[in-house]
Amino acid sequence: MTTITARTVAYPADGLTMIGHLALPAGVGRRPAVLIGPEGMGLSDVERRRADALAELGYVALAFDLHGGRYLGDPEEMLARCLPLLADPDRMRGIGHAALDVLRAEPRTDPDRIAAIGYGTGGAVGLELGRAGIDLRAIGTVNATTTGRPGEAARIRCPVWAGVGSEDPIMPPAQRDAFTAEMQAAGVDWRLTIYGGALHAFHHPPVDHPTVPGIGHHPQHARRAWRDILDLLAECVPVSEDLRHASGKRSSAGH
Repeated sequence: MTTITARTVAYPADGLTMIGHLALPAGVGRRPAVLIGPEGMGLSDVERRRADALAELGYVALAFDLHGGRYLGDPEEMLARCLPLLADPDRMRGIGHAALDVLRAEPRTDPDRIAAIGYGTGGAVGLELGRAGIDLRAIGTVNATTTGRPGEAARIRCPVWAGVGSEDPIMPPAQRDAFTAEMQAAGVDWRLTIYGGALHAFHHPPVDHPTVPGIGHHPQHARRAWRDILDLLAECVPVSEDLRHASGKRSSAGH
């Protein structure tokens, strides 16, 4: 694998000091960039590894923070913060904008080639950036078939890919239908992948603390969802062939 560099970055958002994880590929030139949003529990090593894996492929990657440097392993505390956040598009956009500003300020970032991917609450933040009209090259989400304010999806300027488990009780069929209806009515280039038998947060490795009901890891679909995200990035924000060869084989990290 190519040598990458990674560091923590502190920045203000939502009245908090956020602590993100910025990963840079080898070399000195500008590269396409990816904003990575975590599940509602907050930024963890899972997202940090995904950022590192993308840097190995030649992307500048920022895994952003939701909770001011905290990981909310208590389900009640997590819901108490995330449910009001998910109900407030402007707050989500503020968190996303702040992270995007950090990513754009990095000299290695090509500001015209930025994609957003995210999981759960972090995926909802990425969608809200799209609904705010931010110029992104792609939006990819898992467990985040969230809908926005009426008509605002028409501002989305890029392809949207969403992945969800068929047995996810938090993003059930009615929610999926509302999301796809919103995307279709807005004329968005959208895709939805349903992973058969998977629960909510199926992509996330098992955790050693209580979780909300309906969560369960599905290793095979986790690998598939990661490949689907990599395919989205390769289509919409490709790293040139010479950089691909320099970066080595596709990383298996981040599953």
